[in-house]
Order: sequence, then C-alpha cells, then structure tokens
Amino acid sequence: MSALRGDRRLDLLLADAEELRPVLDEGLPGEAAQRGPRPREKDSFERKRTDADPNDLTVQRWAVVMPRGREGDQLLEAIAPLIRLREEEQGAPVTVYRVPPDMDAREAAAWREAECWRDDVPEDQWPYYLLLLGDLHHISLEFQQAIAGSALVGRVQFEGASGEADLDSYAAYAQKVARFAREGTTEPSSDMLFFVAPDGSTATHAGATKLVGPSLTAVQEGRDKGSLLVASVRAIDAETTDELLAAGASGRPSVLLSVSHGLGPPRRGFRSEEEQRRRQGALLLGRGEVLDAERMRRQRFLPGGLWFCVACFGAGTPSASAYHAWLSQLAKEGAYGGKAELALQSLPAHGHRPFVAAMPQAALASPEGPLGVIGHMDLAWTYSFSSVSNPAESRKSRILSALRTMARGSRAGVALGTLLQSYGEANDALMASYQLEASARAEGRPDPTDRVDRARLWMLRNDLRGYVLLGDPAARLPLRQSALRGMALERPGGVVSSPYDGEPTPASLKSAGSRAAQRSWRST
Repeated sequence: MSALRGDRRLDLLLADAEELRPVLDEGLPGEAAQRGPRPREKDSFERKRTDADPNDLTVQRWAVVMPRGREGDQLLEAIAPLIRLREEEQGAPVTVYRVPPDMDAREAAAWREAECWRDDVPEDQWPYYLLLLGDLHHISLEFQQAIAGSALVGRVQFEGASGEADLDSYAAYAQKVARFAREGTTEPSSDMLFFVAPDGSTATHAGATKLVGPSLTAVQEGRDKGSLLVASVRAIDAETTDELLAAGASGRPSVLLSVSHGLGPPRRGFRSEEEQRRRQGALLLGRGEVLDAERMRRQRFLPGGLWFCVACFGAGTPSASAYHAWLSQLAKEGAYGGKAELALQSLPAHGHRPFVAAMPQAALASPEGPLGVIGHMDLAWTYSFSSVSNPAESRKSRILSALRTMARGSRAGVALGTLLQSYGEANDALMASYQLEASARAEGRPDPTDRVDRARLWMLRNDLRGYVLLGDPAARLPLRQSALRGMALERPGGVVSSPYDGEPTPASLKSAGSRAAQRSWRST
C-alpha cells in the first residue's frame, strides 16, 4: 500500500484468529508514531573478539543459560547430544549458567558483567554464543534482548500439551542439530526460498514490494554474477498449507524468508490461556488457510534449513509490548477509530504468562525440520524493511544481509547479529535525537530535532528489536564444507582444561556420557 499510495501509514502483520483477516487492514496514520515514548535507557552494544572468525567456536565459545532448579537440570540432560557436539567443536567444556526468572534489562546487564564476562576468567574463555533453555517465564525476554546486544543468543523451548516441558522434543532437537552437523550433506550450496502470503492485504503487499521482491531479485543477480553461491533462488507460489509445506520439503538445505500475518486473538478473546499459547503466532496464508503447530507437527519442512519468519508474534508473545504505552494512549483517546485497542488485546491477560509460539516449536522439534527460526516476539510492522527518511522506499538490506549470511554457511546467531547491528544504529540515532533536544533546552536554543524523523526511528528501533532466534545460535546449514564428519576436536595433549576443574559434575551429564563434561564441567 505505502509504495502505491505514498501515504506512509503504519502497516501491521496481525490477523484476527476467528475472522482470519487483518486486524488493522488499513494500518495507522504515520503521524501516530510521533507520540511514541522515549526508551528508558540506552542499550549496550559491546562486541567481543570481532577480530576473529565469528563462526569459530574454539575462539568464540558456546555456553548454556538455564533456569535454576530441577526443571533446568532436566532440560540440560535432554540436550546432552548438543552439548557433546559443541564441546568437540570448541575443544573445551561447555559453561552452564543458572539464572533466576523475571530478570529485567538492567539486571541482565549486571549479570553479564558479574557472571558471564568475569575478570577472574581469561577473556578467551568468555562465551560469545549463549543458548537459553526454557520459556519466557523461565528466562525473561528482557534478559534475552539485553544479552543479545553483546552476544549471539538463541532460545530452545518445547512445551507439552498440559504446559509441562516436552523433554522428548528437547532431545529430538539436540539430536537433529548434532546429526546434521556431524554428517552434513553432499550439497556445497543452499536453496533460497521466498514466500508472501497471498491474502491481498496492504501489509503483505508492502512485504512483497519492499522486501521479498527486491531481495529475490538481488539474490538472483548475486547468483548470476557468482558473488553469492546458492544452488537455486525460488519464489514459492502457494495458496494452501499443503502447497507451502510441499515447497519446503526439498532435501537440499534451504533458507526461507516468509511474510504473512500472524494470528492474534479473536475480537472476543481466546477462550483459554491454553488456546492462546496454541494458536497465537500461527501464520495466516489467506483464504482461511492457517499454518499452525498442529499442521506443522512431524512435517518434513526445511530439513536442516533456516527460516526467517516475518509475522506478528511469529516467535512468541511477551508479557509487555514495546508499543504498549503508545497504543494504550491512542486507545484511551479513541484515536483512529479505536483500531489501536485491537492490537493491545494480543498480550497475555493478567496472571497469564508470556510464551514462545507453538508453531515454530513444532517446526524445530521435527527431525526433518529447520535448525533455527528467526521470528518476531511482538507486534511486527513493516518498518524493519522500510526507509527511515521515506517509509515508502525499501530497505531490504537489513533482512537480506541476515539471509545471505545464513546462505553462505555462517551460524544462525551470526545472521541475527547482522540484523541487530541495524537495531543498534537506529537505537543510537534515536537516543542522539533526544540528547540534541535536551541540550538545546538546557542552552535556551530552539529544538533542532525533526519529530517525524524521530517517530520513524522509534518505529524502526522497536520493530527490529522484536526479532529473536529460536534454536541454537551455533546452528548452521549442513553444507558439505561445514560438516564435522564425527571428528572431535581436542587441545594439545588430549585434555580439555578449565578454571573450574574439580567442581561437581551434574548427574544428568554423567549419564549422558560426555567425557569432557565429566572431567571438567564449568558451572556458574
């Protein structure tokens, strides 16, 4: 819509779960974003060991962050095959950190300095890759987002029908990642797939004209010139879930970019908390076709691949939205026909917990499913691929850079890191605008800032901030040159050392048979 009419509206990729149509079909006026609140604090974007190969675990290191208590121990035991794999790759034991729930951004930053990057631990042993275990009430989204500013972070979460941890799915995912990493494939390059839901909405039209279409063209040109080694570039023409699943069932490792509406609640709300956790974030493909967890379960779809999914709540639903204060004020005033209030209904009700979306859980749990999913953990707008100076223009490069990084065989966390660099730039520019305003006020000068530009930066910052990685941040496409072929990596002398030698080894890892973990398990 924006590209055709030039009205610079705010398009939202959220659909009603009952009516199966967009919640804000005509979006919101662009000037509505001028009333967005100032971020509470400036984020940190320290990057560690950027002079070394970011994919080299012997330098960058990989660690696990898990909830405290018995449930955390069970999750750790379930992913033992993945831990053994990463120990082999980095030639050192895996560090395990146990954290409390409900940590906010400030507490996460303090934890990072006090525990993750400790002065009494050599810097070359600080982990750059962090795998979080559990749902958002185990380890908060605020923790994940704060740590992602300075590390490569992914989350693995699988929930059973009654809300308990699905340990079998944790184990299946760990085994899948280890299997693809050790065995690889005979393929030297990947497929790149592109899909836009054919629902006729203005938001998906923006996704097609500003992101998917230009990205597909750029990738095809790169392939033709030899600057990007991919086996094929293909737009998926699918109107049903069966057609989409069939298109993604190829044996060649693939990178998929999809744009669709994610399901939010019906106007009368979900009937239960369980229904919301099961349905919210499922993908509306159009004409009543929904790709949800039930349809995805045990499907062969993107085997060994990576998926960038653009949709509201496609990765999960937080307890609070970055847009909550802004939309609440618009709703209170009845602005824009009360449309803003509809978007607010998607958040968990009082007393209900935040959650990782069920659909990507089902995809990751499948033995023949993807290794990682980058998705949105909030309301997803079209700003992540729009120009700040002119939202009608495309800025496909923010997301395309992540796709190219994955296709070239880099790890999924590295790909997300390229996207978060754009977030850091938008965050810095936004905070600089507020600083200019404050300085002018203190010196008695006119405010030099442009409120329209600030509103666009605010939307861009928050839209990019919502993207997270579900899956192991060290997962990568199992291309021929990336496979371990079962070869363990050890340091000279065949003994892996650690400053935490002598501490008790968790019983779960003893039973898993991890020799390095039994000898020297680093635990905080």
